[in-house]
Amino acid sequence: MRIATWNVNSITARLPRLLAWLESSGTDVLCVQETKCTEEQFPADALRELGYESAVHATGRWNGVAIVSRVGLDDVVKGLPGGPEYEGALEPRAVSATCGPARVWSVYVPNGREVAHDHYGYKLHWLEALSAAVAGDAAGDRPFAVMGDYNIAPTDDDVWDTAAFEGLTHVTVPERAALAALRERGLSDVVPRPLKYDHPFTYWDYRQLCFPKNRGMRIDLVYGNAAFTGAVKDSYVDREERKGKGASDHAPVVVDLDT
Repeated sequence: MRIATWNVNSITARLPRLLAWLESSGTDVLCVQETKCTEEQFPADALRELGYESAVHATGRWNGVAIVSRVGLDDVVKGLPGGPEYEGALEPRAVSATCGPARVWSVYVPNGREVAHDHYGYKLHWLEALSAAVAGDAAGDRPFAVMGDYNIAPTDDDVWDTAAFEGLTHVTVPERAALAALRERGLSDVVPRPLKYDHPFTYWDYRQLCFPKNRGMRIDLVYGNAAFTGAVKDSYVDREERKGKGASDHAPVVVDLDT
């Protein structure tokens, strides 16, 4: 089974590329982030024509997550159980479902904005709730993964220049500690295995020629339990999909499972 995660940065803007990529890549399950649409606006009909069911949690604006699958889509849960509110609202940042033999979460972790901003505290609380919510599945025997845009670079090697991020979010000790706490639930980072690039970044800002200069970050992650990681045959960042007109600023992250 081929499973992937991709922050599309507006599914409406990216739809032609998304449909073409699903066909060419042979992906069975795709976790989508930043749909930037309502559930009614989500292109479920276009995806259904390709054989994919959709589970969507979205309200428009800047968030929204989805799982699309052609190997089954059962036991859908929208939202993060026990998750915090931000400015009085529960944002649509998580959706989970069982797809064939695996259970997966598509997550869009809050950005954090600035270390002194309320959004940064919200990010840490959100990650704490995520760790608690996935504990049972992470410890289970069924293949399980939490996939998506974590908005955290796990190590200094996951950013193009550590000096460029000094004092900024995405690389702080508390954020990385939150990832460590998630791993302690029985999850591990399964990408890259093996490396296809010296620096397999997943995100490059649109500005300042960041992609041509490879000034990127690895913030789109796949965290799997023992049953999931034990089934991994290959994993890679599809850097080619970041190229060309109309690309998202994120690249898909792909994992092949022997299941």
